[in-house]
Amino acid sequence: MLSSRLVAGLLAVALIAALPHSIHPALAASAAEINRDANSSLAKLYEKVPEARTLSGKAVAMLVFPSIVKAGFLFGAQYGEGVLREKGKNVGYYNTVAASYGLQAGVQSFGYVLLFMTDSALNYLQKSEGFEIGVGPSIVIVDAGKAKTLTTSTAQSDIYAFIFDQKGLMAGLGLQGSKISRIDR
Repeated sequence: MLSSRLVAGLLAVALIAALPHSIHPALAASAAEINRDANSSLAKLYEKVPEARTLSGKAVAMLVFPSIVKAGFLFGAQYGEGVLREKGKNVGYYNTVAASYGLQAGVQSFGYVLLFMTDSALNYLQKSEGFEIGVGPSIVIVDAGKAKTLTTSTAQSDIYAFIFDQKGLMAGLGLQGSKISRIDR
């Protein structure tokens, strides 16, 4: 009889081997596709959380990742591509990548937007060789309850993150440890 640890290990290897095939469409996204998906995602976010629109109007820039796929069983990975916008203009394209291990299982897709409230936070993203969430400027993840109490005068952090459009089931969703890097599109 196979031990549960061996079975878990084999399932993890099978999932990780299959992962690149399941996220291949995200890898092949063109600039036009990323822009279209970012516009659609922002419209949905603003409809559900009107405070996000208000805060984004005060942001120096926003980085929109319309679709990120996360999958794992003990070992996990996530990947997505997004667009950096300053004053409504697309100024660059980025990807987000993360790997994790521990008690986790499932597959999930979600999107998020980072609102850069200060020039120094934006400069950190643009000058770094890979911006790692949790290192550098302070980031506040805004949930629906916090959004209702957040105003442009109480917003004091460098970066605000709104997670949206979650689908699937995955234990342990978080942005900590995600690495964001500039890509050519």
